[in-house]
Amino acid sequence: MFPDLTLIIIILAVGTPILILIMLLPALLELKKPKDAGPRLIMDNSSEVQIQMRAFSIASMEEEQKFDIALIRMLAKIIEVLPSMEI
Repeated sequence: MFPDLTLIIIILAVGTPILILIMLLPALLELKKPKDAGPRLIMDNSSEVQIQMRAFSIASMEEEQKFDIALIRMLAKIIEVLPSMEI
């Protein structure tokens, strides 16, 4: 009624490493020959990036945006009508 215990142990001992190999095979092949060449730009000096980021501030972005009052009023009218369109 019960299968031979040594047969089960042999199947587990052989099957487990094969299963792990099959699961890790794509990752091992990707490490061997990667499809992506990696980053195109490698920055040697991170201080240059920090200087550029300080020069570009959020305040300057807000000052550059100009809003058209007529457009804002038209959008407000459209938004005002939307709730009354519910059925």
